[in-house]
Amino acid sequence: MSDFPKFVQINEEGPREGFQIEKGNIPTERKIALIDALSETGLKQIQTVSFVNPRRVPGMADAEAVVRGFRRKEGVRYTALWLNDKGFQRALASGRLDFRGSISTTASAQFLARNQQRTQEENLAAQRAMMALFKASGVNVDRGSVMAAFGCNYQGEVPVDAVLRQVDAIMDIGREHGCDIGEVSLADTMGWATPEAIKRVVGAVRERYPALRVGLHLHDTRGMGIANAYAGLQMGVDLFDATIAGLGGCPFAANQGAAGNVCTEDLAFMLAEMGIETGLDLDALIAAAELAEDIVGHPLPGSLKVAGSLDVLRRRVAARAENATGAA
Repeated sequence: MSDFPKFVQINEEGPREGFQIEKGNIPTERKIALIDALSETGLKQIQTVSFVNPRRVPGMADAEAVVRGFRRKEGVRYTALWLNDKGFQRALASGRLDFRGSISTTASAQFLARNQQRTQEENLAAQRAMMALFKASGVNVDRGSVMAAFGCNYQGEVPVDAVLRQVDAIMDIGREHGCDIGEVSLADTMGWATPEAIKRVVGAVRERYPALRVGLHLHDTRGMGIANAYAGLQMGVDLFDATIAGLGGCPFAANQGAAGNVCTEDLAFMLAEMGIETGLDLDALIAAAELAEDIVGHPLPGSLKVAGSLDVLRRRVAARAENATGAA
């Protein structure tokens, strides 16, 4: 498949994915400032925090305060992550978030044990229990996700069949509860994906479920993030998670070095140069990336905030040419 999508949706996860792994305390007001800056970039979905055990993820101990503090912008969905019913209830109690239920699975049993202290069977039982909670809370469920879909630092290679089994489980749980699952996100949680692996796994899911919208959550651990996104585009993927300036990483993935996500502004730049619409303002994204780097106090891996967009250079060259013509 080689027909690129005409429009790509980028969901921003930097405030959650990024601040959960940063060492040291980041003031709540600075987290809020980044969310507010991202709200002005054209993004339509921003994941703000995760409601998880603060003893395990200290960077999310102020989740409620962050959610109380940001300014909601019309047309933007503000979401959160949770891993169990307690986290969901905390998110619900905030009263300021947008909800869309999801069935969360993991293709690696070893990572699931590390990340959530569950077996595969226990996790599927927990997902069924969450479905009942979603229903009782009036939250629609139409999507699922598979973590560690491309490889695992604890297990090693993850067979395509293992991913398909988890997608099958998502679809089965959806049917059991009368929910039409139309979207599944495949996560390269530990940075194992390569372009060929992207094509292989996405292709297998598409072959089994042709009508399913497939999204990608990519990490840039080995510098493959943009290349993997391009491979996804070649397969018709039109939905990506990304983080501003390349923030982020899973605190339980056992990665050394850079483990951030594919960078929002770099991905948006590539798409713009390919003629693919995103609805995003590159200059505003660069400003938000610079703010993110200032907040964490160390260099972040995004490239566009350093080099700038080509449009700036194009305008400069055009201006020089116009001045030269006028002088002549």
